[in-house]
Parts: sequence; C-alpha cells; structure tokens
Amino acid sequence: MLIRFKKTFEKIAMGLLSFMPEGKDLKKLQETIQLYETEENWQLFLYKRGDDFIGLIGVELLDDEAIVHHVSVNPSFRNEGIGKEMVLKMSSLIGNRTVCPNETTKPFIEKCIHPNEGTDL
Repeated sequence: MLIRFKKTFEKIAMGLLSFMPEGKDLKKLQETIQLYETEENWQLFLYKRGDDFIGLIGVELLDDEAIVHHVSVNPSFRNEGIGKEMVLKMSSLIGNRTVCPNETTKPFIEKCIHPNEGTDL
C-alpha cells in the first residue's frame, strides 16, 4: 500500500532513500526530504507491507508528466516486484500524466514499463 509522506515518517524515508546510490550523504538526504516537504508538486510515497515501510517512490508532478526521481526498496525485500508494484500504483495516482524517469531512475523505470526491453538491475 502506498502512503503519502508525512513529517512523522521523515526518519523512515531518509533510511529508505539512503539505499539509493546517491543517498549516502546526510546533507543531501536532508535536502531531498525538505524538497518533498515544501514543494507541492514534489510528492513522496512510502510503501507499507503489514507494519513495515519497505519502499518509497518520489515524483515531481508537471502538467503532462510525472518525473520519477526516487525509487528505493529495503534490500531485504528486493527482487519481490515491490519496485514495479510501486511504479504501477503510483501511475494510477497521477491521473493522465506520463511516467518519465530521471537519469538515476531511468534503467529501473524502463524495466517496469517495458519489461522485455529493460536492463538488469
């Protein structure tokens, strides 16, 4: 289940973001969370299974596009299809916008949207 980010989830979100390649720098993590907290068109969703938050997806909503800036799954739950499930569920939440990756998320998003053409991650 995708749940919209709230301030009370900040530490959980930072932990999940830290699993991304660029997520090792604490200052960068804080700036990223600040962006999702203050910019209305930047939306962060956490994926909850049972009592645990195990993934997140962050998008920037433009008029016709939703740019996926962050996709992260706890390493203990990888290769279970959770990332793909988050992308598909998020797609249903963004209306008629086209899902577009940024450079960091491009290989993964292409794999989710075009599974037979994607790259291995």
